[in-house]
Amino acid sequence: MTDPRTEADPRAEADARAEDDAAAGSGGAVTLRHNRIDLALHRLRAGDGRPLLALHGLAERTPAVVPAHLAAWPGPIWGLDFTGHGDSTRPAGGGYFCELLMGDADAALAHLGPATLYGRGLGAYVALMIAGARPELVRGAILDDGPGLAGGGVEPSTPFVLPTPLPATPGAPDPYALLDLAHDVRPPDYATTYARQAATLSGLDVAVLVSAVVRPPWLAAVAAEPGVRSAPRDEAIALFAALD
Repeated sequence: MTDPRTEADPRAEADARAEDDAAAGSGGAVTLRHNRIDLALHRLRAGDGRPLLALHGLAERTPAVVPAHLAAWPGPIWGLDFTGHGDSTRPAGGGYFCELLMGDADAALAHLGPATLYGRGLGAYVALMIAGARPELVRGAILDDGPGLAGGGVEPSTPFVLPTPLPATPGAPDPYALLDLAHDVRPPDYATTYARQAATLSGLDVAVLVSAVVRPPWLAAVAAEPGVRSAPRDEAIALFAALD
């Protein structure tokens, strides 16, 4: 993997890894600035080679240790806390949508360089979007089951106005993130646009692997696209780990 902070210089790559080590410190996290948001990018495991970037589900956060189902990845593993989740900023007033979280993932890729993505639930949808938006950086995306996978369905729901502000609980996800992202509309033809971009522009024979058992309409449409395969999670990790 060539770090975007280097110019194919092994010494510069070593310096970049040292920067990550210093920035992560004992807590294992790097803070990335995305507009007015501070994003927590957690280093779950150090190592050499292409990293795996884990994107969590709705109302979740990056786990403290590498999940057992990702342990077979041979290189470094990182996890990103989306805006409004975990140790990342909770902006005032809500206004969450998946394209905002795609920007979070874009900031992580700008820091890490080329990476394979593992997304569960909400993170699977974001992984698909950024795979299509940044095909030169995403070396495969694995879409798995998890909270927030279906979103708000294929049609907008009835508009509503909250009578009172939602209460915030310290350490918990932003309640406005849970509300907004649970109603985020996901038309199948919109999702397949990202799948086609990933398949066409990434240069990979298989750009997206669907490991999810649950298939909401957007994911069922994506799974039927050329350049997308369905495979168990372990097989998906092994396939993308073997890429040059």
